[in-house]
Amino acid sequence: MVCWQDLEESLRMKLSLTKIVNGCRLGKIKNLGKTRDHTMDIPGCLLYTKTGSAPHLTHHTLHNIHGVPAMAQLTLSSLAEHHEVLTEYKEGVGKFISVSVWSVAGRVEMTVSKFMAIQQALQPDWFQCLSDGEVSCKEATSIKRVRKSVDRSLLFLDNCLRLQEESEVLQKSVIIGVIEGGDVMEERLRSARETAKRPVGGFLLDGFQGNPTTLETRLCLLSSVTAELPEDKPRLISGVSRPDEVLECIERGVDLFESFFPYQVTERGCALTFRFDYQPNPEETLLQQNGTQEEIKCMDQIKKIETTGCNQEITSFEINLKEKKYQEDFNPLVRGCSCYCCKNHTRAYIHHLLVTNELLAGVLLMMHNFEHYFGFFHSIREALKSDKLAQLKELIHRQASG
Repeated sequence: MVCWQDLEESLRMKLSLTKIVNGCRLGKIKNLGKTRDHTMDIPGCLLYTKTGSAPHLTHHTLHNIHGVPAMAQLTLSSLAEHHEVLTEYKEGVGKFISVSVWSVAGRVEMTVSKFMAIQQALQPDWFQCLSDGEVSCKEATSIKRVRKSVDRSLLFLDNCLRLQEESEVLQKSVIIGVIEGGDVMEERLRSARETAKRPVGGFLLDGFQGNPTTLETRLCLLSSVTAELPEDKPRLISGVSRPDEVLECIERGVDLFESFFPYQVTERGCALTFRFDYQPNPEETLLQQNGTQEEIKCMDQIKKIETTGCNQEITSFEINLKEKKYQEDFNPLVRGCSCYCCKNHTRAYIHHLLVTNELLAGVLLMMHNFEHYFGFFHSIREALKSDKLAQLKELIHRQASG
């Protein structure tokens, strides 16, 4: 039998909220990591990694980026096959790769016992509990199947909590409960209420990613679910990373996001250029307006690409450096950006690296895109502090719509 009270007392991290405005939550998560000396601002994002490393970047280049999150995200699917090595290492994946770790269960066939054995080898600070996430808002699934996914996820959670209590190593980690339920409101609420009764350290909102046509439905579900969750524990969401959707979720009480969007942008040879300075300095206004005009000119081309089915992922938040027009563009990726790439290189140089398939292109774009994205979250927090989130949201959505 699981002793819920003992497990509750073992949860070391603490969420301290300083402000809640219209559902938006501003604060800090404290006592993070094995040493309990890390903090993380919310709203915020996790550092996206592949097998424990930031894509394209070395440990040194990563630390040249401003605003790197205190917590890194690892997918279980990328590490499951290496858990024997980590079991022999005995000190966990966090020390192995020298970062704080939040481990996310990927699509891997396994039992609860195997899942927890892998977590014991990884020794993450947080880990997402095993769940049945086969149903999502974008799928037309039966209520019976949705109900089954919630039942199975709760059963997985209870078994994981029991095994956690039996493991001295895993009692130092925090389990993140997963909210399932597809697009069925009744099941979403049941999942939220039942998961909240367990001694979890936070909540992962799963299955809310989807096509833009389902956005309104997803946001309605999200508002209802977060209303059922306790205020003193963080809420994470999976599969949402675009700037406009991030803001919509923050307004519905979400605290933490993944940061795969900068990686996706990098992989298609693009740079994030969207504006998030909702109160620009007067002397910079003209330069920013010029930059915005240039981005607007690109929008027709982007829309043509999207409608012809070629590279449908390109968004209005980025520019495609592979385009020939950047061959003689000697401006930085973003005027005023303080990242290493923008301070030392031009759009023309990145274009050259891309068309000649140089690996340095991915390094420089990743450095810029991460710093730009992390700066966006800093801007969100500043906007919440000064009650200017509406202005930031208007700026972002204006760019999203082109």
